[in-house]
Parts: sequence; structure tokens; C-alpha cells
Amino acid sequence: MKTKILIVFVVLLAAFALSACGATTVNQAAQPPQRTMNVNGTGTVNLAPDIAYINIGVYTEKPTAAEAVAENNTQTQQVIDALKAAGVDAKDIQTTNFSIYPNTQYDPQTNQKIGTTYVVNNTVNVTVRKLSQLGELLDATVKAGANNINSVQFDVDDKSSAIKQARDAAVKDARTQAEELASAAGVSLGDLQTISFYDSIPTPMVEAYGKGGGGNAVAASVPVNPGQLTITVTVNMTYEIK
Repeated sequence: MKTKILIVFVVLLAAFALSACGATTVNQAAQPPQRTMNVNGTGTVNLAPDIAYINIGVYTEKPTAAEAVAENNTQTQQVIDALKAAGVDAKDIQTTNFSIYPNTQYDPQTNQKIGTTYVVNNTVNVTVRKLSQLGELLDATVKAGANNINSVQFDVDDKSSAIKQARDAAVKDARTQAEELASAAGVSLGDLQTISFYDSIPTPMVEAYGKGGGGNAVAASVPVNPGQLTITVTVNMTYEIK
């Protein structure tokens, strides 16, 4: 009786071992690695700027702080009035800097203090929505008392449609490259596995423009060339290949 039980136990143990070995063999079977192709595509759209941002400042220097502030306030208000008269909306005029500080003078020979004046800077950021009037507007602000124009930066007010066009072109470019490479390599494209993109929107600048001398300065006509704004989108796409 004990012999029969032992034989049955041995048989069952052997069957279990064979079953485990079979399952291990199936689970450890090597799967073929997925083959992929990675491509980059580029899409570019050129736009004509339709908006400009200008930093316009008034600099004054007087013997006392009160005099400097009073004169600066007068000149700045004249500049703002000139901007509004040129058609700039009040909401498009924003003060970005107001500062006052002493400017001490020293004798270059003795290095002794010889006097102190006070400097006031007042800068406003202006959004210009009629580029055809930009040159005349710059002339008007200088005549009104602006003596520090830091920069003119051009932009496009609504770039959403152009960005979409650039993205579509970038995806099409990447797909075309993938198809050409697959054909050359004798393979076929499978499903798209991953996609990523990067938008590049540089902003062109023009040279700073300004004249000292306050409201008595007479400005020549300012030539303004907005150039163009270039939007570039780059996509990275990974395809399965078969």
C-alpha cells in the first residue's frame, strides 16, 4: 500500500514539474523588437506685422527734485496728448517706469563735490495698431518732448491661424520624409507611435530712435520698415516600420 502511494506521488510530482517547465518555456519566449523610424519635419509661415510696441521716455535734469518732476510731468503729458491726438487709444498707453535720483558732479582735478542735480525718467509703453502712421507718430512724440525712444518692436496681433498652418506643414513634411525613407529602405510604414513639436516665433526689431532737447526738437520724417515675422514649427514623429 505504501509502495502504491509513493509511486502515485512520484508520478504527480513529475507531471507538475513538466507542466512548470512548459509554462516557463512559453513565458520566456523572445518577442521580436519593434522597429521604428524617427523623422523631423519643418513648417514655416511668413507674416506681415500689423502691430508695434514702442518704449517712449522723457528725461529731465534740473537743480532741484521739484523742478525736475514738474518739468518732466509737463513734457510727459504733452507726449501722451500727442499720442492720443495721433489716434492711440488710452488703454494702449501704459507707464512702465518712473524714477528720480540725484546726479552729483565732481571736479575732475580735485575730485571734490561741486554740485548736485536731479534726474527724472518717465517711460510709457505704447501699442500702435496703425503701422501706416508709425513714422508720423514718432515725429509727433519727439516734437512734444520725448527724448528717449528705446525700441520699436513689431508683432502680429493674432498668430493662431498662422501657427496652425505652420504645424500642418511641419506634419506633412515629416510624413513625406518618412514615406520616402521607407520606400528607399524597402519597408512600409506602420502606425504613428509618438509626436512632439516646437514653435519658434522670433520678433524682428528696428533701431532705437530719439532726440534730446525736449519739445523744441524738430524731427525729420522717420522711415519705418516693419519687415516680416517668421513663424517656424518643428515636429518630431516616430513611426512603426514593417
